[in-house]
Amino acid sequence: MGEDDIYTKDGTVDYRNNPANKKETGTWKACPYILGNECCERLAYYGMSSNLVLYFKHKLNQHSSTASKNVSDWSGTCYITPLIGAFVADAYIGRYWTIASFSIIYVIGMTLLTLSASVPSLRPTCHGNDNCDPTNTQSAVCFLALYLIALGTGGIKPCVSSYGADQFDDADEVEKKHKSSFFNWFYFSINIGALIASSVLVWIQDNVGWGWGFGIPAVAMAIAVVSFFSGTRLYRNQIPGGSPLTRICQVVVASFRKYGVKVPADRSLLYETADAESAIKGSRKLDHTKDLRFFDKAAVEIQSDDVKGSPNPWRICTVTQVEELKAIIRLLPIWATGIIFSTVYGQMGNLFVLQGDAMDIRVGNSTFKIPPASLGIFDTLSVIFWVPVYDQIIVPVARKFTGHENGLTQLQRMGTGLVISIFAMASAAILELIRLRMVRRHNYYELEHVPMSIFWQVPQYFLIGLAEVFTFIGQLEFFYEQAPDSMRSLCSALSLTTVALGNYLSSLLVTIVTNISTRNGKPGWIPDNLNYGHLHYFFWLLAVLSVLNLGVFLLVAKWYTYKRPVGTLR
Repeated sequence: MGEDDIYTKDGTVDYRNNPANKKETGTWKACPYILGNECCERLAYYGMSSNLVLYFKHKLNQHSSTASKNVSDWSGTCYITPLIGAFVADAYIGRYWTIASFSIIYVIGMTLLTLSASVPSLRPTCHGNDNCDPTNTQSAVCFLALYLIALGTGGIKPCVSSYGADQFDDADEVEKKHKSSFFNWFYFSINIGALIASSVLVWIQDNVGWGWGFGIPAVAMAIAVVSFFSGTRLYRNQIPGGSPLTRICQVVVASFRKYGVKVPADRSLLYETADAESAIKGSRKLDHTKDLRFFDKAAVEIQSDDVKGSPNPWRICTVTQVEELKAIIRLLPIWATGIIFSTVYGQMGNLFVLQGDAMDIRVGNSTFKIPPASLGIFDTLSVIFWVPVYDQIIVPVARKFTGHENGLTQLQRMGTGLVISIFAMASAAILELIRLRMVRRHNYYELEHVPMSIFWQVPQYFLIGLAEVFTFIGQLEFFYEQAPDSMRSLCSALSLTTVALGNYLSSLLVTIVTNISTRNGKPGWIPDNLNYGHLHYFFWLLAVLSVLNLGVFLLVAKWYTYKRPVGTLR
């Protein structure tokens, strides 16, 4: 952005004094570079992670439960580190430079991972395909690379979707409608990358080698960086608003300092700047809302506040600052209901893979074997199919019945996905039950691959993909729209932490289930040889938790109060 650019209340470039800027920057002109970056980055991520549970099991010589736990822990970390990237973006350097700088860390991690699987001194020594004996140093290098990747992705995940949405002006009715479509196509681009990863790259890892299997994702990540920088001159950049955590703490402290102060019934008596612009850089003013009134005490003026001079923000806060905190608090119950869904979603790269590995992985009667992790392609194909169907068919039809400009509200969309996820877990459980009955009937206990086609897993992957289109895309849009302007990266990161906590919950559930079910010498629910286990019990457990979670979601969604930006088109 040039020095002459003037910023609006929402932190984007002001086109009123320089209309040429609006034609030259932002909107769909800038988005191809952002979508290209996301597509290649997701190709790199999924290409490296989709088969990771089998890499841990076969190359790092880990037991099934240990490999599953390590994948869950690492995946969870990949969705916790966005809190770091989001804070840096919102408070200090903005989304553009956060994406750029963390991408470098990402590329370093991908390069080191490739070296750990290809350089003789760094890769595990194997006798045959699966009989490997890694040293502690070799395992440490692998995990160092993986956690560098986790840090790198932490600066990209919370910023890219928000940065793309920033290219559309809320004050322009046409651009505002396009922004909703952006989130659909953003998720579409993610799954194009995932499609290549779960098909071509997984096959390369299983049949060519892990050096190539990790090296190609590293190259893809380098291309992602090039794509992002190529659109630099077209981007609209939002001003960092300062530390959002500091502002939240100021409201809490000011509220407790005025614990005994009564909040006036007339909201116009609450403190707010007289200027049209918010006191927070890059943020529009927010209208006062009636709930969570305790925090309104922070905006009550008393004689010692000196609002005409230089007010102390730890004693007196603006209505907008108070409403920022309220918006975050309102998001938390909705956020919490996403954790169980993410636990269900996480099984695709975890227990679904182990389940598929115990089935017939041949294609028909041929000798060609499909890698179990490649079944994730059907989740991807499901998303690729349903995104345009949702955007072009479901939205216009739903709009006629609901009158809502997006067809369904974001909360209705998320709830629909939660319902579908229950059927996905039921499908996985029923399939495993049928597989185990075949094992018992024909005494296949010691058979590595039960003669039951892996393609029977397709329905559960397809259902997960359909659930994603509703819940994850709805969640992306919901957390962007309901976040205060200067906290959008932080709230996007907050939505991503549901995936982290979902993975951690999955890891915890596996640990608890393993400890309880293996007592007295029993093989447990998830033994190394699944033919002796009860994996379907775990899937039924997740289905029950999903039903309970849906009930909680319906309650909190009913009580949710949407934020009200001043002067925003609605």
